[in-house]
Formats: sequence, C-alpha cells, structure tokens
Amino acid sequence: MIRLPQQKLDQVLDRFKMIEARMGAVTDGTEIVKLSKEHAELKPVAEAVERVLKARSQVPELEELIALKDPELSPLAEDELQELKASLPELERGVALLLAPKDKDENASAILEVRAGTGGDEAAIFAGDLFRMYSRYAVTQGWRVEIDSISEGDAGGYKEIIASVTGDGVFGKMKFESGVHRVQRVPATETQGRIHTSAATVAVLPEAQDVEIEILDKDIRIDTYRASGSGGQHVNKTDSAVRITHMPSGIVVTSSEKSQHMNRAIAMRNLKARLYDQQRQALDTARSDARKSQVGSGDRSERIRTYNYPQGRITDHRINLTIYNLPQFMEGDMASMINALIAEDQAERLAMLEDEMG
Repeated sequence: MIRLPQQKLDQVLDRFKMIEARMGAVTDGTEIVKLSKEHAELKPVAEAVERVLKARSQVPELEELIALKDPELSPLAEDELQELKASLPELERGVALLLAPKDKDENASAILEVRAGTGGDEAAIFAGDLFRMYSRYAVTQGWRVEIDSISEGDAGGYKEIIASVTGDGVFGKMKFESGVHRVQRVPATETQGRIHTSAATVAVLPEAQDVEIEILDKDIRIDTYRASGSGGQHVNKTDSAVRITHMPSGIVVTSSEKSQHMNRAIAMRNLKARLYDQQRQALDTARSDARKSQVGSGDRSERIRTYNYPQGRITDHRINLTIYNLPQFMEGDMASMINALIAEDQAERLAMLEDEMG
C-alpha cells in the first residue's frame, strides 16, 4: 500500500489554488489557455486529494468517539472507522495513480498500422484478421476508424493497411498492441492439415497534437501515382495517390484515396505522427534502461502475442497471460487483455512513484 506524504498532498492543493487565483487575475489570452488546460488536468487530482485528506481527518475523530465508550455512539463510530480504514487504501491508490508518471499522449487519437510479416499469403490474411479485430474493438469504444492507405494481399487480407483511429483515449489503450503478433493455425490453402506459423506487425502511433513538428519543404519529396487495387471501381483512373518521402529520416508515407488533395493532407498527418513517434522513442531510450522492460514501451521487433487457433487461446508474452476465448477475441472482445496490460502498466508507474518518494 502506498502511503502518500502529507507534504505531497499539500503541494497538489496549493498548486491548484494558485492556478485558480491566477486564472481570475490574468488577461493575456495565451496564458489563460495555458492555465485553463493545467486547471482541467489538475482538478480531478485535487478532488481526489481532498477525499483522502477528509478520510484521514475522520480517523482520529472516530477514534475519540470510540474512546468515550458511549453505549450508542461508540459502536456506530467503530463500524464507520472499519469502513473508512477499508476504503482509505483505495482512495490513496487512486491519488497515487493520478500523480504517477504518465504518458502525456494517453488521450490522443492514433494512427494504426498493420503489416503482413513472415508467412506469405497467410500472413496477409492474418493481418486482415487483426485489422478487423481492432475495428470491432473500436466500435465498442465509440471510436471512428478511417482507412488512410491500403495494399491488399493476393489471397485476401492486407500486405499493409494504415488507418486513423479517432476518439478519446485511443492511444492509451491501443499502445500496448505495438509489436509482432504470431498466429498458429491451419491455413485455408493447406491441403495436408498442417499447422503453420505466420506473423504480422502492428504499430500504434499517437497523433501529434499540441506539438510543433517542423517539416521543411526542402526535406520532403512528394510523388503522385496511380493507385492499384482489385480492379473495377477500386482502381484510380488518375494519378491521385500520394507518396511523401522525408529525406532526413527516410520515412515514407502514402495515401490512396480518390482525392489528391485529401491524400496530401492524410500523408502529411501520418508523416507528423511518425516523426513524433520517433521523438518519443528516442526520449524513452534516453531516459533509462528500466523503461525498456515497461509494458507498452513499443518495441516492435519483439513478439508480444501468440494466437493459437487449434487450442483456442491467446497468450500475451509480456505479462504471461493466456485467455481461452479466441473466437470472441478476434471479434473485438479484447477488453480483458487490454485491461490486464493497463493494470500492469499502472503497477509499473506506481513503482516509479514509490522510487521517486524514496
């Protein structure tokens, strides 16, 4: 159990009161916006701190009533004290989570990229299955999914598919999906009934918001080309697809919707997300080796999960969790897995807070 120092709690309330007082005094528009944002972020923390302080202050009051040995009041006070002591650790944990180091992009929308890995046609089919799974999960969360770029597999699925997932808290939940996903199953094209192992890679990038990502015209090359597809109405008749190459980083982004103007906007947004993610990863690497073992660090070279169809199970190798509901999971019923990953991440963050407090 984390016991938060009184000094730490007082600092939170003092800061919150100072911001409120400052908001009523400033007239500069830029500073008002900055203070309003900090006020909105700090308000739930301050309210949680006040609940903890109120509960703590009630403990000695109830103990005094119990000490009076009043035949009517003392038993009531004793019951209330037991309830208070039972609830206090959870109240303190809630504050600790709010104070713990956290990802500032938790609430951001995200760019989702799914690519076929080893396994040929079966890997592309699996990439399609993963994208469908994420799309179904997004529906349960009230998020919007819009496809930015797509390259279909020869036997179905996708060689690559990139989409924007827009909504509240997308990155905070989806960031744990970055990595190599492995599937073990009998492909539809397998005549001998043998189990094959294939893989797909997933990358989840936070959309760059309230961050200046400078992209100089001299650093990019924009090419237009005719999008390819399965034929008929899906194939563009003009060179409307856009490819942007960022020379300093080597990052290449594409978009193949019908409008060239829209494709430029989508490709630039995705380029900004990639460059922002590059900055995030460089910062994470520089902070400490301890962060590398943290859930959600986004090491995309590491196998994170196995989907075993014959046994109907999904195993996440980072937290050693196995769930036996693969059919439902592939339909987007991912909440139990994602919640477990979030809980592990919270435990890591609480441990970091305890280290900070000594």
